Amino acid sequence: MIALLQQGSGYVPRIPIGSWVSDFVNYVTNNFSGFFDGLSKVLGGLVGAFDFVLTILPPWAMVLIFMAIALWLGGWRVMLLTLVGFGLILGMKLWDDAMTTLALVTASTAVALLIGIPVGILSAQYRSVETVVRPILDFMQTLPAFVYLVPAIILLGLGNAPGLLSVVIFAMPPAVRLTLLGLQQVPKETLEAAKAFGSTRWQTLVKVELPQAFTTIMAGVNQVIMLALSMVVIAALIGAGGLGTVVYKGLSTLDVGTSFEGGLGIVIIAIILDRITRNIGRGRQKPGGKGGLA
Repeated sequence: MIALLQQGSGYVPRIPIGSWVSDFVNYVTNNFSGFFDGLSKVLGGLVGAFDFVLTILPPWAMVLIFMAIALWLGGWRVMLLTLVGFGLILGMKLWDDAMTTLALVTASTAVALLIGIPVGILSAQYRSVETVVRPILDFMQTLPAFVYLVPAIILLGLGNAPGLLSVVIFAMPPAVRLTLLGLQQVPKETLEAAKAFGSTRWQTLVKVELPQAFTTIMAGVNQVIMLALSMVVIAALIGAGGLGTVVYKGLSTLDVGTSFEGGLGIVIIAIILDRITRNIGRGRQKPGGKGGLA
């Protein structure tokens, strides 16, 4: 049987999927170059704006601001972690690179959430949308991240713009999935009670479903941030700056110390952001442990 299959494999025509994709990218590039040039400027400007905000003040002032945010959202332990973490980054002379990475992650997370959460809401409201969205999310999550880089470079050039686009594609699926999951887990009895009191569909969504699903949605935000941080090293291959560039330079010169310092900076930022966003979700939980407004 195996021999027959091997003999017959030579008669199976090759499906030129790669050629079709290349032709499609070339068509888009030739016919919509103006649009993508504008998009590149917008995305690059978005990252640049966040980078400007994060570097306009002296490092010590930004550390104090980060500590205040950590104390407000995460408590004194997270504040202490923020102080030690950013102190290490300052000590390694990686402050500017860290702020560029934080700007890229912040901009990517904002775009991913602005797209992902509404798509998740629509998927929860309409079964047809969910049917279309699920295989797209599966494709986005399983396609190797390096595959995004070539079309991103062709369409947007080098720099932060293609890096942001790659990070958004890689990190957005959890925002959609966990928004959908959170809304689907709202008890039917709660929805029926809202309808019985005369709530419209919009009022039910805003005042009942979203508050009930808030903890799960925040878990999606947390995952988007973590995936965005994991992608910044790969994004450095197409010109995105920050700590990913430090890691890439260390790898290209076989400098273990430089690569480790860049990787440690990414880990520090990841841990701080994880603790802050995790505590936001927990802060909205009821003492009984179930979702909802406190």
